[in-house]
Amino acid sequence: MIYELPKLPYAYDALEPYIDAKTVEIHYTKHHQSYLHNLNNIAKDYPEVFLDKKITQVLTDIDNVPEKIRQQVINQGGGYANHNLYWLILSPNGGGKPDGKLVEAIKQRFETYENCKRELEAAAVSVFGSGYGWLVVDKNTKQLDIITTKNQDSPYSINKIPLIVIDVWEHAYYLNYQNRRPEYVAKIFNVINWDEIEANYEKALLY
Repeated sequence: MIYELPKLPYAYDALEPYIDAKTVEIHYTKHHQSYLHNLNNIAKDYPEVFLDKKITQVLTDIDNVPEKIRQQVINQGGGYANHNLYWLILSPNGGGKPDGKLVEAIKQRFETYENCKRELEAAAVSVFGSGYGWLVVDKNTKQLDIITTKNQDSPYSINKIPLIVIDVWEHAYYLNYQNRRPEYVAKIFNVINWDEIEANYEKALLY
């Protein structure tokens, strides 16, 4: 299995002023590309682990990945998968609020969208060091939840399906925001792609 870098669905400067062009370019062409390159090197040496599997399938079944390479797959495969989702849930035409089935699920779990947004922001800001804040669906209960993960750990590995990912590795925001992580986390909602997230939620209900 050879994985590929998904095409960025907008120009580097399309998310400005919330995420600057240089950050997007470096994040996509250096960091994301590096995870992909390293993942493909692992897959080349262990084809039986990756044969005809999406990276999300590998991460879901992480306990059956050979222990010798498991942490490498978590690091590189997680980095690749997490970034694949990150770029898609952002859009220059984003912002606003969710609707459809997702907003009803949000109200059921958090009472209001504003509560959900506030909890997700707080979770992302609270990550110590590098990691992510997530809005996820539990595969068994189909309930929404907000979680954090460290480094490149994937929600798929803990039976969760990710809907929103907020990358709080410093490379995601430091050129523009320096140490002001809360400001970056708050402003990213101006480019959140609710159409993509709603579609992901409806797919998650079918798992």
